[in-house]
Amino acid sequence: MKKARKLPSRSQQKPSDCWDLSRLFPDDEAWETAFRRWEKRIAGYAKHRGKLAEGPGALAACFRFDLSFDRAGERLGTYAHLKVAEDTTNDTYQRMYGRFVSAASRAAQAASYIRPEILAIPSGKLEKLIADRRLAPYRLMLERLVRHKPHTLSRKEERLLAMQTEMAETATHAFEQLDNADMKFGVVQDEKGRRIELTHANFLAFLHSPKRSVRRSAFTKLYRQYADHQHTLAATLNGSIQSDVYYARARNFAGSREAALFGDRVPESVYDNLIASVHRHLPSLYHYYDVRRRKMRLRDLHHYDTYVPILSKLQTRHTWAQAVELVIAALAPLGSEYCATLERGLTGRWCDRYENRGKQSGAFSAGSYDGDPHILMNYQADLLDHVFTLAHEAGHSMHSYYSAKQQPYQYYDYVIFVAEVASTFNEELLSRHLLATARDRRRRAYLVNRQIDAVRATVFRQTMFAEFEKTTHEVAESGEPLTLEAFRGIYRELLEKYFGPDFALDDELSLECFRIPHFYRAFYVYKYATGMSAAIALADRVESGGRRERDDYLRFLRGGCSQDPLDLLRDAGVDMEKPHAVDTALDRFGQLVEELDELI
Repeated sequence: MKKARKLPSRSQQKPSDCWDLSRLFPDDEAWETAFRRWEKRIAGYAKHRGKLAEGPGALAACFRFDLSFDRAGERLGTYAHLKVAEDTTNDTYQRMYGRFVSAASRAAQAASYIRPEILAIPSGKLEKLIADRRLAPYRLMLERLVRHKPHTLSRKEERLLAMQTEMAETATHAFEQLDNADMKFGVVQDEKGRRIELTHANFLAFLHSPKRSVRRSAFTKLYRQYADHQHTLAATLNGSIQSDVYYARARNFAGSREAALFGDRVPESVYDNLIASVHRHLPSLYHYYDVRRRKMRLRDLHHYDTYVPILSKLQTRHTWAQAVELVIAALAPLGSEYCATLERGLTGRWCDRYENRGKQSGAFSAGSYDGDPHILMNYQADLLDHVFTLAHEAGHSMHSYYSAKQQPYQYYDYVIFVAEVASTFNEELLSRHLLATARDRRRRAYLVNRQIDAVRATVFRQTMFAEFEKTTHEVAESGEPLTLEAFRGIYRELLEKYFGPDFALDDELSLECFRIPHFYRAFYVYKYATGMSAAIALADRVESGGRRERDDYLRFLRGGCSQDPLDLLRDAGVDMEKPHAVDTALDRFGQLVEELDELI
């Protein structure tokens, strides 16, 4: 029996393969010094209490203090978060992040008077304040704040809500610790006879195995752990949903979804139109599953058969350097400045590249105003998907880079709705570049299959997740209990709808709802689907256009949150209040399925 391959510890990683956080803080001691200084500044909020109606000078002084404090806090929080992500089992950094969260909660309590005090100013006087030139840098902030007047409580009530911050995160934190640190999935023997520890990061690699028994083994072992912890997981997810419902009601929203979309000024019709468009195109998805089953010569198709490329003998391998070179070549339509900046970051130390023991699973970009736009990866050279993940996170990082470079602090932090456009735009350009350079029919079929699966994962799958969030929150809001069986039943119905009548649904798959981290940040995932749809439309525009279209897109990246997200996208060239972008993306999906059927 071959010896199982173990993950390296954090200390065994090469420094050149790890991110460099020195622009945030040179070391932990510097963080400690800055944290103590920042913590003492919390008392400074009291200086402005009761004075905000005195005039524009007093209000501007409060904003300057608040933004300065928040900017310093972002720097501290980003560093602590990234250190925890390096190794989630490291108690030192868990404590560091916990102390930051605790202090941030106290700061929120100290600052909780600001919104109600401003909104208590009589309307006529507030309009004059907003128009005053001394408040010009904060005018959009004030206008957005006034929108929240119907959902802002008294000073005492706001203080109580602020005091609940840490408590409200308990369900999320419990899930993260269970999922990332405590759950162990055992060992899987791959198609080459190697015994490898199964982790979140390599689960997808096993599902790409050409050997079905390997895929089935990984699927079964992973979900066995979720079955063993299903009651705990149901309780944590229910706790998160109940928290959403509570805060929506406390702030006088009709529902938790309305509350979640309110800040972005995205009407619920955008969410509902997405689901309706996807439902109309489900026959194309069923057709794809049938094509996959036939081409793989399977009697029935299971979920663990849907990730391996149909042309499984066509192997791809990209070292980190090769992946960076490929991504930069694909993004050439965005111009030399964009590509040169990104290349310096990816070949330098923006990225934490490879998996180590205890490292947070998956991938993310963590941009901040005063640091580099860092990227966490668990990169594996044998997975083409990881090249696409790199392109995706690079899109987020360049969005952060341009926004921080162009906007003042108060307007640099773009919202998720537009963030997912920037990331999937890069994936779309990478896919088109690979298809354009495919040398033969077989490679083109492989890449068409990959692009189909990207749309399936990002538009169809994320919309299924969005529908799950919508349904579970509606159940909670109706007063019905969200039990283990309720969760499994709702998810099973959605699986049957989205996979179709001829798909072999394993019973374990109803547990999938308990392993999706985004469900603890509700009404987030729909933005992946709208983001890809907008990205496809914008990629068409940039590729078929010229300098103007490219500059429109780069201006969108520089926009931060200086406009509402739907307005930013309209100025870039796509209107997401209309179903056209989603329908176009899904029509293209259907065409790709037809092409794949013909190619293989």
